Amino acid sequence: MVASFGNLQIPAALLRVGMALWGLRVIPQNLFGSYEQVNTNHVYKANLLPSLNIFYVMVLGQGMLYISAGILEHFSFILRRSLVSCAGLRGLQGVQCVNLYYAYAFNKCMEGAVLAPKKTSLVTFAMDSLKSDSPKMQLYGLKMLISFLKKEPLKTRTKSKLTTSMKTVTFLVNMLGWTSEGDKVIRSLAAKVTAEIADNLRVVPVPGAMQLIASLLETVHVQKIKNPLLDIGIPEGRQGNLIEEVVHDEQTSPMLWLKQMALYCLLPREEPSNVNEQNSHILGCWKKITECWSIPEEEPSTDQDLLPVQGMLILDRLASFDLDTCTEIYKSPGLISKVIEFTSNRADMPDINEIHQTMLKTSSLKVLRRLSSTEGKFGVTLRQKISEHPFLLSHLAEILDDNASSRELRDLAIELLRNLAMDRNINEEIGSIPVIISKLMHAFFSQGAASSTEDSGQLVPGQALAVLAMDSASNCLAMLAEKGDLFIKELTDMIKGDRCRYVASCLLRDICVHARSKLRSWDLKEISSILRKVLDLIISAEGAHLEVLVGLSSQICKVIPEDFERELEHGEIKEMFIKSLVQELNSNMIPTAHCPGIRRVIVEHAIHIMEFNPSYANCFITCQMFEALLEVERKPSRAENYKFFLGDAGLMKHDVPLSALVSRAKELMKP
Repeated sequence: MVASFGNLQIPAALLRVGMALWGLRVIPQNLFGSYEQVNTNHVYKANLLPSLNIFYVMVLGQGMLYISAGILEHFSFILRRSLVSCAGLRGLQGVQCVNLYYAYAFNKCMEGAVLAPKKTSLVTFAMDSLKSDSPKMQLYGLKMLISFLKKEPLKTRTKSKLTTSMKTVTFLVNMLGWTSEGDKVIRSLAAKVTAEIADNLRVVPVPGAMQLIASLLETVHVQKIKNPLLDIGIPEGRQGNLIEEVVHDEQTSPMLWLKQMALYCLLPREEPSNVNEQNSHILGCWKKITECWSIPEEEPSTDQDLLPVQGMLILDRLASFDLDTCTEIYKSPGLISKVIEFTSNRADMPDINEIHQTMLKTSSLKVLRRLSSTEGKFGVTLRQKISEHPFLLSHLAEILDDNASSRELRDLAIELLRNLAMDRNINEEIGSIPVIISKLMHAFFSQGAASSTEDSGQLVPGQALAVLAMDSASNCLAMLAEKGDLFIKELTDMIKGDRCRYVASCLLRDICVHARSKLRSWDLKEISSILRKVLDLIISAEGAHLEVLVGLSSQICKVIPEDFERELEHGEIKEMFIKSLVQELNSNMIPTAHCPGIRRVIVEHAIHIMEFNPSYANCFITCQMFEALLEVERKPSRAENYKFFLGDAGLMKHDVPLSALVSRAKELMKP
């Protein structure tokens, strides 16, 4: 009521009503007397009285509308409180945001035509607040956007509006570079908003966006460690003492004493304990009423607000959404090295506790995992760039060897190792670190023995081992030496069962290729025990699974040819098996990215069978293998030179071309 009278709305409305009533009742009679006394010859006088009546009625109606609006204004807090709750806003700042929005919507409606459409949504108001010159409005705008992005009905609409407004995105990204002490809160909130929308955002068109995002990683205080060969011993200033002096002056200032006295006088005292029952009942009712209209308190700042963590989250989501962002990360000077530095427990960050260090380590590994999984030729370049860092493998080995590391950390490190192992240049370097091989094998075999189901905690280590063994004899020998006599047995047990069957098949195939001379008699017996299972699976398999199984069967045939022949003859599946190989060769004349080497492994298998027993050549000729080989010669493919593909980039090139294998197979079938 005081606010209404203070801005003169109600007094002005009452004055309008009073003047209109007085005019309707007094003025016409004083001017003209009764209506019948008006001189009809003067037409303008006859029209003046009705015109005055219409005018005063309009003024009366306007005044009454103003009074009604003023009265209803006092009840608008009901809708405002409801809007605060629906929008997910919290605390007194949430109420203030809605009050500002109320004034914003009012001004929008007062501009231009009454019925013209106006953009007065809460999201639009928050976006306009970001572009304001007032830090207070920018702060409220950011807090509103964060609240909207947490509520599902508003989340999609807010993301859509933000990501399609390049001007707003530019303002938001530029806030990430505000490094002054007064803008610390705004910068943190801007980082949180950017992280929320990064999975649908393109920041490449924003000038200097990657440098601004990278600046978030520089917010952690790093204690400089002196190098006796490089530092020249320049003395540091007395900044710390100066701060202590300022704090001491503030604590002893008279203004601080006055503030403390004011708080002592204004803060309410505790209620006496001997309140009577009636007052307690009234206070209880009042408490229930206030709880109904109360606003949720603001959420306290959490560890997720740490700027480097937000920066890592932004990089991870941007790279997942937009390949151009990966290019910008690659081009940004020192950014990848900065991310890699956070993968270790750093002693030069005294202000960061163990929880924060774990969060930084996890977020940095997620960024590296995403970058290392990039497909295509650019992915090869990115993996080379990451693997060039001299301390990365040491950091990953430290994570795997630390018993205090969480499973998430270990899984991220293993996945990163698998991705990096695709590069032949670093494959053997990874395998030369014993702790990495040991921990990978422990994760692959121990978790698999605990349950009959397959999960990523077992599958990813197996994939990493298979990639490491694919093109390296030294890595295969290291695995045999690490696991000992149980290595081949546990692999064959996996192939007999359902747990990671095809990963174990890949690993056993490469062990047979690169470490054949190290296999002992009991290892060969274990391999022979799965031969019938593998042959049965080949007949029903297709695609990438068929390529893996035929490759394994081919190497078994080469390692233990007598057992292989005996299984074909005694099992009476020779003709069916050879016919199946020829049919699959004819069915896969066009290689695909998910199984580029299926023709190669079939031709290799045929060669191994005929080299051990030349009489099998007649069976291949009868099944029209020779014609199939001619068709392979007619349709060569560059894709078959690689062991597998990631996107359109072939990885790990074969030493022997397919054309040479076809020539050898044709030679064996000639009479």
